[in-house]
Amino acid sequence: MPRKKFWLVLLALSVMALHPILFAQRVGYSKEEMNGRREALMDNLDSGMIVLFGDCLPTPGGHFRQDNDFYYFTGIEDAGAIVILTPKTKESFLFLPRQTPREIMIEGENLLNDEDAEQKTGFTDIYPVSYFDEFIARNARGHGLTFHMRLSPKDSVDNARWETLIFVGRKNRTHYNDQISLDNYRIKKLKERYPVLAFQDITPLIDDMRVIKSAEEIEILRRNGKISAEGIKQAMLATKPGIFEYQIEAAAMHVILKNGAKGAAYPPIVGSGPNSCIWHYDENARKTESGDLVLMDFGADLDYLCMDITRTWPVSGRFTPEQREAYQIVLAVQKACIEAYKPGVTSTDVQKHVADVMKQKGLDPRGLRGGIGHYVGMCVHDVGPIGVPLKEGMVFAIEPALYYPEKNFGIRIEDTVLITKGGCEVLTKDVPKELEEIEKLMLHKD
Repeated sequence: MPRKKFWLVLLALSVMALHPILFAQRVGYSKEEMNGRREALMDNLDSGMIVLFGDCLPTPGGHFRQDNDFYYFTGIEDAGAIVILTPKTKESFLFLPRQTPREIMIEGENLLNDEDAEQKTGFTDIYPVSYFDEFIARNARGHGLTFHMRLSPKDSVDNARWETLIFVGRKNRTHYNDQISLDNYRIKKLKERYPVLAFQDITPLIDDMRVIKSAEEIEILRRNGKISAEGIKQAMLATKPGIFEYQIEAAAMHVILKNGAKGAAYPPIVGSGPNSCIWHYDENARKTESGDLVLMDFGADLDYLCMDITRTWPVSGRFTPEQREAYQIVLAVQKACIEAYKPGVTSTDVQKHVADVMKQKGLDPRGLRGGIGHYVGMCVHDVGPIGVPLKEGMVFAIEPALYYPEKNFGIRIEDTVLITKGGCEVLTKDVPKELEEIEKLMLHKD
């Protein structure tokens, strides 16, 4: 072998050997990213104090996941944290619980015990949380006697702001569960303690920032798209008649956890047969049968950014003629939506394009009109205004579907896309969705 070719082959093998390690690495966000976000938020205001609370309790049965809005501006994952930003002076102050020796032994140290914490994080000062009220008393008058806080509902990894209110409403159907949220309790307590202060909702400003993804976020979303797609691909390969839905879920979860995700962005949906017609089915307990379709809705939570993919495939490897016909309609609508997505486009524009494409193909849309899907970001149903034209940097999930409960099958095809300067980038393109690709993968997996 020529010397030059030998070294090229050796280099390629070295890259291949390193790739799994690099791919599995959690990237996170730079100090400059977090500092820039805080400064951008403060640039929208002239005075007052911006107050954001972090979550204060562990996540039941899972890894701790910080409050989305708090994490977006701090990158801090310590429970019980609070941040105050002062637009007038462009300073930021972090408040953390003082830990006992036992807490440190069990949970590890927080930043209060790090002499270089301010330098590492970019905060002006880091104080014990016990100083929070005194800090307000000393500084509120000089900054304008206004608190800018989240007065709108919080979102979580899988529930949008206004979905949170829906679930609270359901909880409160009986008065025995009727209690205000922790956010509302904090607002009430602050108003009681500082009645002279005015309170304004900071949420619209936060949402305007979160809806446009930064360069660092886009790179993480691209990585997430790849690992989430590979997860569903492995779930397809694991599928055969007689396997349980939860075993299909396990194949996908293995991939995303191996590649650095903290978990799923929402409870994975693996619906076979009649379960494929239940939109948010997540019991995943049925044994699959020959002739079933599997509808899997899945995505990873990687570095506080979500992914959202749905694929539908035949358990036995081949679609029936009836299933193929329905699948082609859904796929045509989805592809037409992707074609239409670009800056300046509205939901009405997308619907018109979908209708034109369906007419050209001679397909009956059966009520599928297309349109703008839901935002994706820190929450799988992310923050963002409704009915506005698309902008570069927005991220959406496109998910047309048809359901036939009387025939025991449903079809949904979903991809997450990034709006780019001239169109959109499909972040989840690496998992098959063409009929022939799916059947080839399923029939040649052994």
